[in-house]
Amino acid sequence: MVAEYYPRTADDSLGIWAHRQAVAVRDAGAELRVLVLHRPVPPIAALRAGDVTALRAAARQPGHGRIDSIEIDYVRYLSPPRPWSYGSWGAWAAPALALALRGLRRRFPFELVHAHYAVPAGDALRRVAPAAPLVVSVHGGDVYGTVARRPGAQAVGATLAHAGLVLANSAGTARRCVQHGARETRVVHLGTDLPARSTPADRASGASPTLVTVGALIERKRHRDVIAALPCLLPRHPGLRYRIVGDGPQRPALLTLARSLGVERNVELLGRLPHAQALATAREADLFVLPSVDEAFGVAFVEAMAGGVPAIGCRGVDGPEEIAAAGGGLVLVDPGDIAGLASVIDALLSAPADRAELGRQARTTVEREFSWRRCGAQTMSAYEHLLRAAGKMVFSPPPSWE
Repeated sequence: MVAEYYPRTADDSLGIWAHRQAVAVRDAGAELRVLVLHRPVPPIAALRAGDVTALRAAARQPGHGRIDSIEIDYVRYLSPPRPWSYGSWGAWAAPALALALRGLRRRFPFELVHAHYAVPAGDALRRVAPAAPLVVSVHGGDVYGTVARRPGAQAVGATLAHAGLVLANSAGTARRCVQHGARETRVVHLGTDLPARSTPADRASGASPTLVTVGALIERKRHRDVIAALPCLLPRHPGLRYRIVGDGPQRPALLTLARSLGVERNVELLGRLPHAQALATAREADLFVLPSVDEAFGVAFVEAMAGGVPAIGCRGVDGPEEIAAAGGGLVLVDPGDIAGLASVIDALLSAPADRAELGRQARTTVEREFSWRRCGAQTMSAYEHLLRAAGKMVFSPPPSWE
């Protein structure tokens, strides 16, 4: 498995879903190793801000690690800054990845390779291991953002066309992958853990009802819609709190909006939290609210729902629509409809029994459709399908690898 987003020493929540899928596949019977494409240069924003912590963290990442008994090698490479060159990062990472694969093969004769994202991981793999059966997982970014500019469009298209099988995180993502060249796709949903069952009384121990969003502070996540709904909600729910887990460029704008509406005391921007803490925060909420658009799947929804927390998402958006179609527990509103969003939140906060029933449905939906065990079994089935289609169960690399 090759990934760019994967837990690191300085950030154990980065790409945690990729690691959890690796664990799920291992538990389903696969033997695997993980190579992480690690660019030891922090983001431009951190460089401009002189963020010494970020500088040190990027440079000090160990080359080898082990998480949940899975061996991980961090493959260092350099490339130009992200804003202007992300679509070409696969080409920049390819030489270092080729060396890592040669070294890995000496101790681990792998049968196939699985890339998380077409760019940069899949693009790098198609360049250095063209004979290897290739599975590419597309989580949305490739077909929502990277294809919007060159050379990203070329890299994504070439990688999807090269892959023996593309795993999409939703049916909507699968359709977009086909439009950009994928030959064969399967939908494999990411999963979540199922915590011990909680009750409404557990979450009612606090004095104030709480809304929670977990998501990067970027425009498409639409945190501002929830903040804009607060003036409509506070007269009926005066102690209401809105807690936001995540960080990003929209933070100043969100703070400004909250102040302008007079609701800054009701909004808590918690920043990025370790994964376990983010999960706990979401599962302590009365409602999980994420009115995002361009949401390919939305694992944050199912993580909250697993704890019996009802969720609110947007109608007509690939991920929320698919989760809602799988069972109860997720209510959909029209994108950008502040009054409609406020009305749904008000109705659920005002009816504890209805909210509790929706929470029970949410838990059942996740237990049935979005567990890591199910994800692991489906991924393993995809591997076996690709190997059968390739006509071999053992991968023999070309002589150039030796």
